[in-house]
Amino acid sequence: MAEASLRFDKFLWFARLAKRRSFAQEVAEAGHVRIDGRVIDRAHAPVRVGNVLSFPLHGRVRIIRVEALPERRGPASEARVCYTDLSPG
Repeated sequence: MAEASLRFDKFLWFARLAKRRSFAQEVAEAGHVRIDGRVIDRAHAPVRVGNVLSFPLHGRVRIIRVEALPERRGPASEARVCYTDLSPG
């Protein structure tokens, strides 16, 4: 059985870290995103539970650990349980 994953851009959008999926795609393609320390430059990079993501967002670097893969873009309260924010400050 294959390990479950979700595209990077869909994860950011579903987890309500990006307002638009196209914005999440732009962030990935700019080459400033890391998944577990590896630089990615494509929006379709797979995100799995346990991955640590770091990316620039709204003028600061966000560092998050993926706790669950959302199935849809639900309410903010549902989205917040999908990740733990490890960002400093």
